[in-house]
Amino acid sequence: MKDKRGLYYYPYLQNKRIRMYVCQKDGVIWFRLWNADEPRLWDEHGWVPSEAIKRAEAMYQGKNFNPGQAYDLKLARTLIEEEKLKEDH
Repeated sequence: MKDKRGLYYYPYLQNKRIRMYVCQKDGVIWFRLWNADEPRLWDEHGWVPSEAIKRAEAMYQGKNFNPGQAYDLKLARTLIEEEKLKEDH
């Protein structure tokens, strides 16, 4: 999906008030969280590179939170590729 902020997906399907925005710069995929209930998060937390997500996954291994679920690299790549295909046609 896409809006004025860019491409996004719902990291938590049960909560449509939270969106994960994605973009690609210089071959790196970046993520940015937006939450309708906490709009300040958008301003306080900038874009996060995919490499940081990979490092966070290692840190959270075996814990209740898995960054790879919310920051879904595979889904982000798919969205970006689909958007490029739309733009090319």
